[in-house]
Amino acid sequence: MLTTQEKQHIQRQIDDLHKDINELRTSLRQINDSKEQLFTQRNALGKQISTSIREIKELRRDRDTLTSEVKKAKSERDVLAKQIKEKIDAFKKVSTVKKEVEAKHGVRQSPGALKQQIERLQYQIETEAPSFEKEQKIMKTVRDLEKKLKEVQKVSGMWEDTRGLSKEIDTLKDKADALHATIQEKAKTSQQKHEKLMALSKKVDELKKQEAEMNKQIEAKKTELSEKVKPLDEKAKQSNELRKQVGEEVKEEKIKTEAQKKRKLSELQYEVQQKFKKGEKLTTQDLIIMQSIEEK
Repeated sequence: MLTTQEKQHIQRQIDDLHKDINELRTSLRQINDSKEQLFTQRNALGKQISTSIREIKELRRDRDTLTSEVKKAKSERDVLAKQIKEKIDAFKKVSTVKKEVEAKHGVRQSPGALKQQIERLQYQIETEAPSFEKEQKIMKTVRDLEKKLKEVQKVSGMWEDTRGLSKEIDTLKDKADALHATIQEKAKTSQQKHEKLMALSKKVDELKKQEAEMNKQIEAKKTELSEKVKPLDEKAKQSNELRKQVGEEVKEEKIKTEAQKKRKLSELQYEVQQKFKKGEKLTTQDLIIMQSIEEK
């Protein structure tokens, strides 16, 4: 039988062990809470990274589409520029010939005016019955006017050609200007998307660095939890052994019940310890189990 003094000494040891156990449990809770907080922060970072990556893919797709459209529009603009040059060269050539004909033949009157003069002179011959000499003179004038009419009609055809070319040139220039405006707008939008894409990519790189750092911190917390569990187990065992030495008197049924509880508690503690060692996430129930050793 243990003396009263020995029992008191053992009880003081048990009390000291309980104090250490409670401190260890408090520390475990704090470490686990810190680990869970890191998990939450890391998950939030992961979602932010995923969202940014999706946006980057969309921006890259839009940018590449715009770049392709700009390239196609530039090709079309080059074709139009070539057509405009060809039309302008043709216009200059026709205009030059037209001016040469006008200068050579002194063409000033319109085809309609010349026709009226010819018809009036012919009518004069038919209705006035002029003398032979006068008739010959009038006929010579008619022939000169008819020759002049042919030259005027030739110039008139050239004028139609130049007017048609001028309209074609204007139409082609309008198309080229519209294409140029489209190219500028799409190129600007493409550049804006590219700049946003690059900024997002840089942001994702920074977020990934933060995520990697948090993973290190989480692993450190898991290791710390595993290391804290070992002394807690040892102190719990020491407390149980000292309690046995005290030899508390209890009814047999109570002893049986307590033994069953302890055995069950021991099994649950073992499972929780294994979770700690594996670095698995602890539930609230797990923490309660670690605190469930009944003190006597």
